[in-house]
Amino acid sequence: MRQSNIRPFGAMPDGAPVEEITLAGAGITAAIITYGGAVRSLTVPDRTGAPTDVVLGFDTLEDYRVQDKYIGAIVGRCANRIAGGRFSLNGREYPLFVNNGPNHLHGGQVGFDRQVWTVEELRENEAVLRLVSPDGQEGYPGRLEVRVTYTLEEKSLSIFYEARSDADTVCSLTNHSYFNLSGQGRGDVLDHRIQLCAQYYTPADRQSIPTGQLAPVEGTPMDLRQPVQIGARIGGDFPQLLWAGGYDHNWAVDGQPGQLRPAGRAAAPDTGIAMEVETTMPGIQFYTGNFLAGCPAGKGGARYENRSGFALETQFYPDAVHHPGFPSPVLRAGERYAHRTVYRFGLD
Repeated sequence: MRQSNIRPFGAMPDGAPVEEITLAGAGITAAIITYGGAVRSLTVPDRTGAPTDVVLGFDTLEDYRVQDKYIGAIVGRCANRIAGGRFSLNGREYPLFVNNGPNHLHGGQVGFDRQVWTVEELRENEAVLRLVSPDGQEGYPGRLEVRVTYTLEEKSLSIFYEARSDADTVCSLTNHSYFNLSGQGRGDVLDHRIQLCAQYYTPADRQSIPTGQLAPVEGTPMDLRQPVQIGARIGGDFPQLLWAGGYDHNWAVDGQPGQLRPAGRAAAPDTGIAMEVETTMPGIQFYTGNFLAGCPAGKGGARYENRSGFALETQFYPDAVHHPGFPSPVLRAGERYAHRTVYRFGLD
């Protein structure tokens, strides 16, 4: 294991050390911390060649520990919401920790975003992190072993998720980075252009729980099949946007789940930086940081307000465990969970 690209980043209250890994390759650099496996920085060249950090993050471990926005983190055991904080599997009901109104969100009170991961392998452009989630953690059945591989290649950040459980369980892993392609701390993202490769989305109720339908985007503000400014429709008189305070919805990615395929694209007009997203997952959550205000100061003292960044979280659909018509997030004992998401950078 290379040691030149890893440094201390603080310690947990119990003394457990947290480290920061720096990766470099293909013209971009990234910093990953072992707390939450979070992407702390991601630096890519703008149209003038100037290095630009395009993800939100913090300068200290304490700021990561007190914030509640999942900034940059690996999210699990199940990303997004599970209605009522419970699900049934194999005839048994499993109550989960409720941390989003009456619902369970992003793995609960101490999800994967609030645990210290182990560095299993480390190279100049790649890091493999490992976490073991014991049986019953946050209410989930089964001992789950997770490996997440961050790789810089071809001007892209590739994230490969692997998991195995010794009992049937629910598993949906994602990364919760907030992007600002103008550069972190440089205002809001309302002038960015967004495009999603999706003909359908999953409408949700006022608590952001899907109704179980797949609704066509055509004729609605949810139609992002062609590039549109994020701010163009976000304040429209459309119930889905009004209830969520902006975009915070799941789209059904076109194409075959399990195959790496285009999911979306974003670009900033001032820097010219463009980002394409590819995934093997069935869905993608586009979230416009509607509740970012209240964070600690970001890197370099940056002030993060609502819509200072956007997230593109690849995932199984929210609350899929309660909707037989959705792709299933159930991971059977001994089976291998294996999914990849790629964030590819270029110029618009």
